[in-house]
Amino acid sequence: MYDLYMNDVAVSEARKRLAEIIDQAGATGAPIGLSRRGKRAAVILSASSYESLLATAEDVEDRAALAKARAEDDVVPWDEVKAELGLD
Repeated sequence: MYDLYMNDVAVSEARKRLAEIIDQAGATGAPIGLSRRGKRAAVILSASSYESLLATAEDVEDRAALAKARAEDDVVPWDEVKAELGLD
């Protein structure tokens, strides 16, 4: 998805313009690829984009764990959870 609109900057150029590149990533929200010898070596993205990606990855992991637990019938009934947490 990001590859469709990600700008690439050579690492040598990024050294000269690092502050500008960081500002650009923060302002646009678009990631910026850093390339070395024509191949993408790293990506700079805004802190908010990074946090969003982490949250999404955690959600995916949680859903996978839930699906696995359901498949293994390793589910604790809601009434037991409420009682254990004192929510009755």
